[in-house]
Amino acid sequence: MRITRPTLPGRRLTLLGATAAAGLAVTAVALPGAAGAATRHQERPTIVLEHGAFADAASWDGVVKRLQLAGYPVVAAANPLRGPANDAAHLRGVVEHIDGPVVLVGHSYGGTVISQAAAGLEDKVKALVYIAAFLPDSGESSLGLTNKFPGSTLGAAIDSVNYTLPDGSQGADVYIKPDKFHQQFAADVPAGKARLMAAGQRPVAAAALEEKSTQAAWRTIPSWSLVTTGDRNIPVAAQRFMSARAHAHTTEIDASHAVSVSRPDAVTRIVEKAARTVRRPA
Repeated sequence: MRITRPTLPGRRLTLLGATAAAGLAVTAVALPGAAGAATRHQERPTIVLEHGAFADAASWDGVVKRLQLAGYPVVAAANPLRGPANDAAHLRGVVEHIDGPVVLVGHSYGGTVISQAAAGLEDKVKALVYIAAFLPDSGESSLGLTNKFPGSTLGAAIDSVNYTLPDGSQGADVYIKPDKFHQQFAADVPAGKARLMAAGQRPVAAAALEEKSTQAAWRTIPSWSLVTTGDRNIPVAAQRFMSARAHAHTTEIDASHAVSVSRPDAVTRIVEKAARTVRRPA
């Protein structure tokens, strides 16, 4: 099914401290472990996670927890979801602010963003990891790659909110309809969790899905890809095609598009595989 830009009338949508007392005593037994964790943290690359459309940085929570326990510094960046050029510039600023080597991880449309953001940063970005993601070449768009292969049911599940920009032109934000979200985006996530995700989903600008990429960093930076065979957003055939073209180290998993939520263990494993190839300079 082809996905086309929706033109439905705009409608209003509503998106959905205590301090704990800490013990003051520090025992000698705790110090070696703390020192070891600090050393591992300093030796390992920083993992930067870029979410995609219809999600937010919290979609990485399970992955962040596991990576931090393994001793990696982690940044779950906020993706503006306005378009590849805009979003890549934003992410590039985050990456350039980090000291030391970086592994960039992108989910879904976030793959389009990391592919453009990392271009020219080969001295800093040492690996790219694509999670149920787009790996576009220059001149390709997320929407065009989705429509190139059969299998996506996203077109029938989306709604839009129209808005007026400061210059008077019109824009549209695209959402997944709340009653379609679970099956479309997160079929293997518990229903209660999927309802929370639907309520807090970040919309993507409709124009962002049509904007063509201008850079393809996977051509010069080693890449890994996790292909989700139960995906209803990006056809599995599209994921396989893009991953093979990029010569990415590819793993397949029977999971929905929301694999970072449903299978954070599997996502963490492939991120760590990429990260283990990177070492901070002495």
